[in-house]
Formats: sequence, structure tokens, C-alpha cells
Amino acid sequence: MATKEKKGKGGKAEVKARGAHAGAGLPVPPPRLRIHYHEQVRPKLMQQFGYTNPHQVPTLTKIVLNVGLGEAIKQPKALDVVVEELATITGQQPVRKRAKKSIANFGLREGQEIGAAVTLRGARMWEFLDRFVSVAIPRVRDFRGLPTRSFDGRGNYSLGVKEQMIFPEINYDTIEQIHGMDITFVTTATRDDQALALLKELGMPFKGDDKKGTRL
Repeated sequence: MATKEKKGKGGKAEVKARGAHAGAGLPVPPPRLRIHYHEQVRPKLMQQFGYTNPHQVPTLTKIVLNVGLGEAIKQPKALDVVVEELATITGQQPVRKRAKKSIANFGLREGQEIGAAVTLRGARMWEFLDRFVSVAIPRVRDFRGLPTRSFDGRGNYSLGVKEQMIFPEINYDTIEQIHGMDITFVTTATRDDQALALLKELGMPFKGDDKKGTRL
């Protein structure tokens, strides 16, 4: 381990240890949930739906987080905070969303920034889902399960989150404004029952029938 000596107060030599952490140079381990999908989920779904080819088994392709912020029309800096929070939650830089047309009644101009979104794929997608079901959802007050009626008929599932505080990456003391977000889980499933089975096996805590569009 490399060291560096430096003269401190009183002429005594101070030694600062500088070295890489224990995992430096080692390959990045694959996401835990992706391993679980290949080893446990895929074989179970093949048996459940009678697939003969592993490539027929539905999988998760991307997760989209979207925040619409009407306050950004009059307070543009509020969107900067949302972008920073989304980046902290996902580990990826968000894309700012602009208005497609002007709406005079709302004081909205075409091209004005009114929201932000992040599309997660690959390792970041699996890691986010793992944290979402293991850490974020249990932090929701009075949580009783996810609604099962929020599928779109094409194997994709959407839900609304009321507060960004459910994510442990957000420091409660630094929050300037509470806002929600919409999260969409996009799968390769062609039917909603296939997508429901996939997400259940990946740890999504669903409940029985409920009103569509329920927010956490």
C-alpha cells in the first residue's frame, strides 16, 4: 500500500495511507436479480406456460421513471432539483422533457421544460428493481400490495409513486418539495398474465383486484 509522509504541526511526520479498495481491479459482479431470473424465474415460467424454448420466456427490457412538474412553468429551478434527485435514485442522468405545444391558459410555451425522465436498461435496470422491491416499497406507509389492474394489455405495467422519500437514496432533511413519479416496467410478454407472473417471480408484491391507477 502506497503511503505519503507530510510534515504536520510541531514538525512531526504524518503518514497518510493511500491505496485502492479491496475490490479494485476485480470484475463487476452481475446484478443479483438478473442471476435469480436466469436460475430460478425462467425455468419456473417455462414450466408454468409450457414454453419449449428459453427464448420464449418473457423478460424485463427496461424501466422508465417519469416526473411531470407543472411548477416548473413558473419555477424553472424546481426542475433542477427533480433532475438531481432522479439521478441520485437511478444512478443515471435524466432527460429533460419539453412541452410539445403551447397552452395559453396554463402559461405554457412550446419547448418549455416541464419534466424529466430516466430509462434504465441492463445492469442498472436489474439493480433498481432489486432496490425498489427490497427497500423502497417496504417504506411505503400502510402498504397493502400493488394493484394488478395497471397492465396495458401488452405486457407492460405502470404504477405511481406519491413521494420520492420512499427511496433511501433521498435525504429527508434536504427535500425542498415532495413530488411523485410514474414508473413503467416494460417486458417482452405478449399477454398481461405472462407479465404478471414474471414480475411476481421477480419479487413485485401484488395483491388482488384493485382500482386501476392506484398510487403508492
